[in-house]
Amino acid sequence: MSNRRQFLFAAASLGLASPVLTAGGRPEVAPEAEAPSADLLCGHGVLDRALLVYEEGVRRLRRGEDVPPEVFHWTARLINQFVEESHQRLEEQLLFPELEKRNRLTDLVRELRRQHAGGRGLTALVQLLSMPDRYVREDSRSRLADAVEEYVRVSRPHEAREDTVILPALREALAPGRLAELAEKCRKEEERAFGDDGFAHAVEHVAALERQLGIYDMAQFTPTVRAK
Repeated sequence: MSNRRQFLFAAASLGLASPVLTAGGRPEVAPEAEAPSADLLCGHGVLDRALLVYEEGVRRLRRGEDVPPEVFHWTARLINQFVEESHQRLEEQLLFPELEKRNRLTDLVRELRRQHAGGRGLTALVQLLSMPDRYVREDSRSRLADAVEEYVRVSRPHEAREDTVILPALREALAPGRLAELAEKCRKEEERAFGDDGFAHAVEHVAALERQLGIYDMAQFTPTVRAK
């Protein structure tokens, strides 16, 4: 657990951290939203932004542009520590079992667990291939690009199915008191791993990576095509 906490602060010493949130970390949610979905959606938001960094990095790599290896290495570290070893572990240990013991969506849950495991393997591969001694080799960069693209390909439908199927099923299957209990367990586990401002530090970290690639400014994503 101490390694996870140290990771979230390590980016500052490498010039990667740029404060983007005020103290307090997690955005406020309405009382009725204080259920497992609140923590799950926060994790998905961090992952979505990490995937944007991945996509931009691999796009430039495929075009033969110079992309520093830390873009991939630190994005993979963030995904592993904040998403896979915290967010996804909470899903596997606290949320999925609630559906499994009620024999609901068992095939989907089984596949989601398999995707978690496969994603962790891809993340480990990205971290390995983005080490400086590996990254200098063209064949390693090509394998890294393949692994990144595969991770993005799997993650988007995975997130969407959890948000639109798993979360509604939990709300339907569980009493409000049980949802509140699970929400509190999720919150305590995240604080135990990262501290009470872990979410804020994760957002700061991914924002620094976005700045490094020049994709932080939201204006560049505003539609430019207009109806005649």
